[in-house]
Amino acid sequence: MASLSSQMNVIVEKTKNLIQLCEALQEENDLLKLEVQSLQVAFETSSEKVKQLEENVKALAVAKTLDNSSIDKEAINEKVLDTKQKINDFVREIDKCINLLR
Repeated sequence: MASLSSQMNVIVEKTKNLIQLCEALQEENDLLKLEVQSLQVAFETSSEKVKQLEENVKALAVAKTLDNSSIDKEAINEKVLDTKQKINDFVREIDKCINLLR
């Protein structure tokens, strides 16, 4: 009878350990779900920025093709350089977002 009692005690202890492990895993799962949601929001935001930048690049390409002789070429070059700098800054920010998602 003592053997049966000790076996039951072992089973009860193992069951308690399994329940504790299950609870810890459930908490970790909840935290991971929150992290996934956060990363999805960051990804959607960066995707939206990429779309905006692509539109800006298209607009810049159209602007480059237009040859307006009444505008000073030096002013155009400054604007082009300024726009390129802004695009480069946006691209760097997108790269940072992408690196955070990895």
